[in-house]
Amino acid sequence: MQRGALLEAARSLLSEGGTEALTFPALAERTGLARSSVYEYFRSRAAVVEELCAVDFPVWAAEVEAAMERADTPEAKIEAYVRRQLALVGDRRHRAVVAISAGELDAGAREKIRAAHGGLIAMVVEALGALGHQQPRLTAMLLQGVVDAAVRRIELGAAEDPEAITEAAVAMALDGVARH
Repeated sequence: MQRGALLEAARSLLSEGGTEALTFPALAERTGLARSSVYEYFRSRAAVVEELCAVDFPVWAAEVEAAMERADTPEAKIEAYVRRQLALVGDRRHRAVVAISAGELDAGAREKIRAAHGGLIAMVVEALGALGHQQPRLTAMLLQGVVDAAVRRIELGAAEDPEAITEAAVAMALDGVARH
């Protein structure tokens, strides 16, 4: 129960104030635990973020996968893949993990995040193969690059409305994957 409370406090701190806000004293204050107790659960900020990724990423991936399963054509699956990921940007769980830079994570944590992203990319490979792409995995990775750029644009609070960014990303994805 304490671990869950610490993770929830970490999500809040990261989404409210970014990396600088995630400190063990702040976690202790938010949860009512002694600062030394926080260290019993996590050895570092990177360990907190690694745990957040381990807990939250499968939830996001399942949401993307469910959206894709509801689609009935390869194009609709690709659109669902892009739209669902961008819809998750506003989710506190997503914002928390994005708030901390991968550079602060140890190699093991970065590898776990890369593997999780690889699973996300694998979801769209089949749809791209069905469209006749000769290199569906490469295309999927490039498509994810479009999604990642749109995520960063939305996270930055860009001048464009998040819906306009989403529509542009979907159009780019669908127009781009149609030409193979």
